[in-house]
Amino acid sequence: MIVVTGGAGFIGSNLVAALAARGITDVAVVDRFRDGEKWQNLAKREVATLVPPDQTLAFLDQHAAEIDTVFHLGAVSATTERDVDKIVANNVALTLDLWRWCSWRGCRLIYASSAATYGDGSAGFDDNGSCEGLARLRPLNAYGWSKHLVDRRIARAVATGDLVPPQWAGLKFFNVYGPNEAHKGDMMSVVAKLHPQLTAGQPARLFKSHKDGFEDGGQLRDFIHVDDCVAVMLWLYDHPEVSGLFNVGTGKARSFKDLALATFAALGLPPRIEYFDMPEHLRGKYQYFTQATTDRLRAAGFDQPFTELEEGVRRYVQDFLSQPDPYR
Repeated sequence: MIVVTGGAGFIGSNLVAALAARGITDVAVVDRFRDGEKWQNLAKREVATLVPPDQTLAFLDQHAAEIDTVFHLGAVSATTERDVDKIVANNVALTLDLWRWCSWRGCRLIYASSAATYGDGSAGFDDNGSCEGLARLRPLNAYGWSKHLVDRRIARAVATGDLVPPQWAGLKFFNVYGPNEAHKGDMMSVVAKLHPQLTAGQPARLFKSHKDGFEDGGQLRDFIHVDDCVAVMLWLYDHPEVSGLFNVGTGKARSFKDLALATFAALGLPPRIEYFDMPEHLRGKYQYFTQATTDRLRAAGFDQPFTELEEGVRRYVQDFLSQPDPYR
């Protein structure tokens, strides 16, 4: 059995779909659904069972003999979340509990970290998983700090020779976009936010720049299609001998203006962009540049190409967002 926490969420539901495409349906999904449309992310999938997050460890104990791999993708992922105790309970405590459980039970663990751990990028974007390398990073928000704290704790366990899972991998996801993110609300990708605006004949609205050296809409991100994130996870699943902390990004930063232009092109519309001031409360915590270094992932053996931005946006817009049923 494979356990996917956050399996009804954005990246998680795409992973469940990819496992199903391989004929793997013995999958336990850990997630909350509440009263929205998040259930539709899994509506086309066959899964073994659905587990409430507060029953995760009890479920693992009950089915310990059956479980081979845990993909831990569940988290409080809003970079604007202000309840730090909530973030710690969900992002730190549960992840470290899963780390210990997988170590004791000899179960593989692949967990989601984040590019938010890099803060303003002044220390670079090298996925150096050593205690010393991680100590140089300064996240800008509580979400990034929670992911960073877990990375550091795991690095310490590895460095001191503690018991570890037979395979473990922390994945620093960069700016992911693609199908099944509608439930994320304000945390959706810019493509998902732009689509209804542009189809309604409105202009794309992007942040002005408040930093020298960056034009309006010229803030840069490493945008990666969710299919590429899933490809990395499946590759790790197929290569149990590979462990470590890895960036999951394309290695090529692109601007929000590029992203908007790609969305207009996918819709066959002439571009029209307006710029507005970034809210004051975001300006001191805003990343103007992210770009993954992918050397360690490539050196580990992952050789699949990443999707170019224009092609990824075209597929997302035309195959999902513009369809009557936008879910994968």
